[in-house]
Amino acid sequence: MEKEKILIVDDQYGIRILLNEVFHKEGYRTFQAANGYQALEIVEQHSPDLVLLDMKIPGMDGIEILKRMKVKDADIRVIIMTAYGELDMIQEAKDLGALTHFAKPFDIDEIRAAVRKYLPLKAN
Repeated sequence: MEKEKILIVDDQYGIRILLNEVFHKEGYRTFQAANGYQALEIVEQHSPDLVLLDMKIPGMDGIEILKRMKVKDADIRVIIMTAYGELDMIQEAKDLGALTHFAKPFDIDEIRAAVRKYLPLKAN
């Protein structure tokens, strides 16, 4: 049976590695992208079930990435991560279909709980 797939999109290597490790241990299949172009390529090739998307990424920002992901897959589930206080960006992302958001630095247990809520693991 196919594992649920999570795509982690963040330009900060340490955050990607941390989230990758946490969700891999939880039993998800994980993918990582350091920028929007990599993220969109992974969406195209692997159709992740959930995306953890940082809003502040050099080159193509999170809003643009989110818009393009929704064009490729209107049902894709996205949780956004922002720096504290980016309220206009959070609202725009929610208007585009983001499920929820976390401000950095986030509590890993809260993100884990949100992922479980929006992407329950299938029984193997």
